Amino acid sequence: MTSYIINLLVLICVNATLAVTLNFIMGYAGIFSLAHAIFFGIGSYVAAYVALHFTGSLLVILPAAMLISALVGLALALPALRVRGEYFVAASLGLQVIGVTVFSEWKSVTGGIGGVMGFPPASLPGLSFESPTAFLIWSVVMLVLILLAINTLLHSSFGRNLQAIRDSESAALAYGKNVAMIKTLSVVFSSALAATAGVVYAFYMSFVNVESFTLDTSVLVMAMVIIGGTGTIWGPLVGAVLLMLIPSLTSYIPGLPQTEVGSIQQIIYGAAMVLLMIFRPGGIMGGKHGGVK
Repeated sequence: MTSYIINLLVLICVNATLAVTLNFIMGYAGIFSLAHAIFFGIGSYVAAYVALHFTGSLLVILPAAMLISALVGLALALPALRVRGEYFVAASLGLQVIGVTVFSEWKSVTGGIGGVMGFPPASLPGLSFESPTAFLIWSVVMLVLILLAINTLLHSSFGRNLQAIRDSESAALAYGKNVAMIKTLSVVFSSALAATAGVVYAFYMSFVNVESFTLDTSVLVMAMVIIGGTGTIWGPLVGAVLLMLIPSLTSYIPGLPQTEVGSIQQIIYGAAMVLLMIFRPGGIMGGKHGGVK
């Protein structure tokens, strides 16, 4: 039972990290992305590849994963953010489709559909992450560091400019703000941080394959942000906890066949989002009438 709880907590922390990084662009910049699972996947595949062929040191793997994910985020943002937000949604959906295809077909790096396994455990000087407890501590520390980084950035001039653009892009332009550059940097920052969740996930699972990085994952992370409350610090965390607990709770419904659990979960997710949009559009931690805090 203890192992089950630790496993659940690690996965909650990984998904909360993803939700927090997506909330940074959704809630504070007004940029909706359907490709967050790709940045998550890049982190995982870079971790697996580097550990398998070079070293398991996180001092190498984390910067490499963040750099490559940031470059992909930059390639997405540079052309897409020069136009209005709805085009970015379409562009991110395109990246999601292309990314899954690359993960499935670039067999020499990603292992194709079969995935990658057999890579050594992650390590830091004097530390080796092998036990579930070590992974729990690592995932919590990573989540806290990312929360601190985002909170610090939001209270800087960059964060204030970001929120000004979200509230009125035309007004920000009129005040001389470089809207395209600020939005591009926010996507690059979010992409790089999302890769760290992929690194934790890869080493925790000791296995990486494309099924973890599909459009379903991107939609699930977006649902965590919306249900918890966009533009709030605690909203993504609450959303991640709720949506990770639902599968566990539905598994214990008496008389429910295991083959139907997935369908019930989708119904619960959909119903929760519809009810929230009607009665609390700002999400659980957001305002009753929407908006951000």
